[in-house]
Amino acid sequence: MYESIMTLAQQNSGNAGAAAAGAAAGIIGVIFLLIYIALIVLVIAGMWKTFAKAGQPGWGAIVPFLNFYFLMKIVGRPGWWILLMFIPFVQVIIGIIVMNDLSKSFGRGVGTTLGLIFLSPIFFCILGFGSAQYQGPVAASAG
Repeated sequence: MYESIMTLAQQNSGNAGAAAAGAAAGIIGVIFLLIYIALIVLVIAGMWKTFAKAGQPGWGAIVPFLNFYFLMKIVGRPGWWILLMFIPFVQVIIGIIVMNDLSKSFGRGVGTTLGLIFLSPIFFCILGFGSAQYQGPVAASAG
């Protein structure tokens, strides 16, 4: 009986450490979740204002696929380019072209293009909330 009590005591002391580690992991998970949600809100707010500046509905920024269609209208590319976003590797090239056209549509240069490619949440906010003015689509729309 004494041996079973000692075994039980050893098991309980091990569970306390595991419980503390689990609680720490839970706290870290919640922190990452809050950062993720804040990033999503930042992206939506920046895209919403950017779309509104360009004369498109801001709510279009939160609707999947439709947001890319409105982005095509802003930069002057044809709507069928959405289909190109489903082709692996081609989507990367199309994304770079669209971000370049977007920065040109707001009278910005290569620096803004690179920012839109690598730091989209920040640069969409810069376009949407900053002093950049929409100057019209830069690409010739082919349909």
